[in-house]
Amino acid sequence: MMRKLVVLGVLGLVLTGCNTVQGVGQDVSAGAQTVQGWLGGGRG
Repeated sequence: MMRKLVVLGVLGLVLTGCNTVQGVGQDVSAGAQTVQGWLGGGRG
């Protein structure tokens, strides 16, 4: 029960920081692209 509350609290903070679910997707995509760049997987 407590674990569910913690997960919901964290999810709420993440959504508040991004304002929208679409913002969360954009943040995840940007993070993945950054890591890909670190690994030399970028185009060009």
